[in-house]
Amino acid sequence: MSPSPRLCSLPTPFENDPTLPDWSSYPRPQLRRDSYLSLCGDWSLSVTDGVQSTALGTIRVPFPPESRLSGIERPLAKNEKYVYQKTFTLPKDFNRGRILLHPDAVMQCSEIVINGRPYGTHAGGYLPFTGEITGALKPGENTLTVIAAPIDLEIPYGKQRGKRGGMWYTPISGIWQPVWLESVPDAYISSLRLTPTMNSVTIETSGGEAQKVLRVFLPDGAREYTYEGDVFDLSIDDPILWTPETPHLYEFSLTCGEDVIHSYFALRTVAVGEVKGKRTLLLNGKPYFFHGLLDQGYFSDGIFLPASPVGFANDIAQMKKLGFNMLRKHIKIEPEVFYYECDRQGMIVFQDMVNSGEYSFLIDTALPTVGLKRGITHHATERRRAFFEDSLMATVAHLYNHPSVVYYTIFNEGWGQYDADRLYRIGKAADPTRIWDATSGWFFGRESDVQSEHVYFKALNLRPDGRPLVLSEFGGYSLSVKGHVFNLDKAYGYRTFRTSEDLTEALYRLYADEVIPMIERGLCAAVLTQVSDVEDEINGLLTYDRQVLKVDGARMQQIAQALRKAHKAQWE
Repeated sequence: MSPSPRLCSLPTPFENDPTLPDWSSYPRPQLRRDSYLSLCGDWSLSVTDGVQSTALGTIRVPFPPESRLSGIERPLAKNEKYVYQKTFTLPKDFNRGRILLHPDAVMQCSEIVINGRPYGTHAGGYLPFTGEITGALKPGENTLTVIAAPIDLEIPYGKQRGKRGGMWYTPISGIWQPVWLESVPDAYISSLRLTPTMNSVTIETSGGEAQKVLRVFLPDGAREYTYEGDVFDLSIDDPILWTPETPHLYEFSLTCGEDVIHSYFALRTVAVGEVKGKRTLLLNGKPYFFHGLLDQGYFSDGIFLPASPVGFANDIAQMKKLGFNMLRKHIKIEPEVFYYECDRQGMIVFQDMVNSGEYSFLIDTALPTVGLKRGITHHATERRRAFFEDSLMATVAHLYNHPSVVYYTIFNEGWGQYDADRLYRIGKAADPTRIWDATSGWFFGRESDVQSEHVYFKALNLRPDGRPLVLSEFGGYSLSVKGHVFNLDKAYGYRTFRTSEDLTEALYRLYADEVIPMIERGLCAAVLTQVSDVEDEINGLLTYDRQVLKVDGARMQQIAQALRKAHKAQWE
């Protein structure tokens, strides 16, 4: 038996800085209220195998128990469940009528117990859920219990595996996003849906009283509108369009009886269109080149979370400084603060669905690498289909209001893929305002908005099929930075370089010699692997601990400028 690899505990710049906001900050950037009680912080944690329970001590929520920042650093066995417990007392101003509980994400199946009374269950590890708990509460101190089960491969789970290594990462369990409470009146706005054009936005709500007062904050001052019902179409004079170069957000408030919410919208459209006889991707009606990076959202301190929300903001800002305008959020759905930062900073998001089902190296990786890229699909049980399709619809609803999110990927490299054409039609019907990539990489079906290719081990020679051409993964160039490597014994990447200068120049040549020539063939988006190292993978532009930027920023900006120039020349 080979010895276990030597793994390093890598501190990040965010975990010991008391000036940075922590995860008890208000977590929902849209549909905000002034009523808020964070339940982040210290909880008691125990583990049960169904026969006996063992106390593990205090865990720091929302960091998953496998992470260093949680204070636990313990994996969950298949026959175990974690039992979280937190006591709380409601603030005096929590007297509006109803109390709502918001666990923003629990991996992966969870049970909620209030004051010893079972109050509900939830399956799915990446999306928020809400429950009214008014009737279960009592005066004074209350006890909330959250019971979390191990990963079920039938439910979307992402790039987690018990035997981590290579392109598979440490699995997490339990609570990994904020848990919080809010007080709302009996009649309250339960949902908000914002559909923009380039000069208007449709505001749709559910719940609350019929009469509403909308107050919009425009550059020349606030304007107020009173209307009846659940739908209001707002036209904007002299609109400022949202782009990565001008990420303008319009703030507004909505008063509905005793309920008041605050939110924002942006004016922008994204579509497939024909220009000069070629199909391409349009942002605000014009051809646009999406210069992006794969972004997996793993951190050396909290695994699924950075120590502070600033960790997400920092990743986005650093990639913007390098000239990138897009991140492909890879097989993970982040806390809403990530998408808010993309909205605010002007970073486009290509969002993956979270895959489920068994992964086959032979079918999903080896055969496509040697050229077999069509005609293969996987069997999916009715249970897996139901979970995946429910998750797809819930993801669309959850992210609908974020202007940065312009593109959805359903299946990646065949993993868990089934009925791709049917699911494309379902997704497109649910949200026709965005681009839908049914099969990223290979095993293409008949229906998709784009031709989505992955190329790692050979020179680019893409042959367009008439749809917009997207290079949705490429590169994977690696550099090991001493003192900033997670696994001292094994490294994973596709081509290795010894110095930052060598890596930077190799990337420059890759874009100049291979990517830019593809723009003449219709290439309108390219996704380099990747933002940061992730555990064994050392192919990030940042190290896993976010302490070192491996590439020269000025040279990367030259790449971005060359891409823009070549793309612009195609449409002049």
